[in-house]
Amino acid sequence: MYDRLMKEQIDLKHLPRHVAIIMDGNGRWAQKNGKSRFEGHQEGVVSVRKVVEVAGEIGIKYMTVYTFSTENWNRPQEEVDALMALMVSVVQRETPDLMKQNVRLLIIGDVERLPQITKDNLLACVEETGKNTGLRLILAISYSSRWEITEAVRSIVQKAMDGKLEAEKIDETMFSNHLTTKDIPDPDLLIRTGGDYRISNYLLWQMAYTELFFTPVYWPEFRENQFYEAILDFQKRERRFGKTGEQVKSNK
Repeated sequence: MYDRLMKEQIDLKHLPRHVAIIMDGNGRWAQKNGKSRFEGHQEGVVSVRKVVEVAGEIGIKYMTVYTFSTENWNRPQEEVDALMALMVSVVQRETPDLMKQNVRLLIIGDVERLPQITKDNLLACVEETGKNTGLRLILAISYSSRWEITEAVRSIVQKAMDGKLEAEKIDETMFSNHLTTKDIPDPDLLIRTGGDYRISNYLLWQMAYTELFFTPVYWPEFRENQFYEAILDFQKRERRFGKTGEQVKSNK
């Protein structure tokens, strides 16, 4: 009942086109509930499923979830191995539902670092869902913004050294086209769960004008109501992009 009432308050004509999420708090949720960290990650997958479903229902076009950062490779090997195996099982299990929901899966990040079986399963899902026209679900895996920006700079420098690019041609648009998100609009809204107030090396270039929503709720507890709450909060904000409030109002 409460889910429906919150959903009815959302202005479907004023949705964020792209929602990015930092899914934080799986381990702390597990500790609070006397469970293992792996069980926390498993419960976090349920939250992803719920949020993807409702996002598609209300008409969100893009959603990027911070699934595994480059810094996460520094976690205990046992946990890394478990997460890689979990990705395989989740992709195999969820692909039929993604097809039913018309969700298209995309991947950004250094996928070459992934175990072959994880990489193969992810890319198979990307291919199978490639013609779907609904929500684009982007998994940021083995991803960090500094890695992405460094790779973009390396590519641009190489083109300049090869005589294929003049310095005068380098601008924001050209640089953006060398990022892994080149065909994806910048996020309008970032949601971070778990109570921390930081960006954690995530989509730093892309989030220049993103609205930020922080919540103390751990990711495994973040479900439909919490997602609707974030959308409603976004819809109360005035996005000025450097202009005055009067200019924004006059352009509406």
